[in-house]
Formats: sequence, C-alpha cells, structure tokens
Amino acid sequence: MMINRRSFFIIYVILVLISLTGILLPLDGALAQEISPSGPTDDEVNAIAKQLYCPVCENIPLDVCPTQACTQWRELIREKLTEGWKEDEIKNYFVAQYGDRVLAAPPARGLNWLVYIIPPLAIVGGGYILYRALKAWKQVPPVSEEESQSFAEQDDEYAARIEEELRRR
Repeated sequence: MMINRRSFFIIYVILVLISLTGILLPLDGALAQEISPSGPTDDEVNAIAKQLYCPVCENIPLDVCPTQACTQWRELIREKLTEGWKEDEIKNYFVAQYGDRVLAAPPARGLNWLVYIIPPLAIVGGGYILYRALKAWKQVPPVSEEESQSFAEQDDEYAARIEEELRRR
C-alpha cells in the first residue's frame, strides 16, 4: 500500500499540531497562574477564615458558617486583604472586636496555656502507667519454700491419683 503525497502531508500536519499542543499546553497553565485577579482569591480568604470561629454561632469555623454575618465577615477579610493587611493583623482585628473566643487556636496565655501542656503530659503519664502495669504483670510473684513444698506435695498427690485412675482402666 502506497501513501500518496497528500496523505503524507495530512499526517505530517497532524503530528506537528499534536507536538505544538503538547508543548504549549503546559505553558497555558503557567501563564494563567502569573496573572492574578484584582483582589484576593476565595482560597486566600478561606485560609484566614478557617483560623477563626464564628462569633455568633457555636463552634463553627468562619469559612463554612452559612449565616449572613459570617458572609459579611468573610467579605471584611477580603477587604482587609485588598488593603494590604497581613494575616496576623486581620486575626488581631477580630480578636479586638470579639475576644479570644474567635480564634481556632487559643493564644498560650492565662489559663489557655493548659490546652498546650495537659495533652502531652497526659500521654506521657499514661505511657508510664501502662509501662509499669505491663512490667508488674510480667513478673512472677516469689514463692516461699513452704509454698513450693506444698505445691510439690499436691503435684505428687495429683500425679498419684492420675496413675491410679489410669491403672483402673
């Protein structure tokens, strides 16, 4: 089967287009990443909102809270980021407005430092108690001479009874 010039040209053009697509496709993603939108992205806003809790709702992170107030606070975070505020400045702003209870990780001051100290101490203490318990369970209690003689006599009696029973059969 012979390939004529026209078929050869079509195959050649297709291969060139596939090659160019393979070369230019990764550049498309790189170019898209360089161009940033005019304001902060939702990911940037949610990265900060995830570290804050809703002051109105109980135990709900700000990034997933569905209330209108939380939507307004996320927009406030977006505005602060647009103005050039840093993450710590935004978190400090919310702490100044609503107190330490809005932080997902409480600051290590006052009684809050116990949150950071007690869990490691409990784990170390529990490990030590478990180690001591296992060590105590492995030890064989010491047996006095009288008890060992008593056990020997009982073993002899038991063995004698077994032998007697076996002889009967």
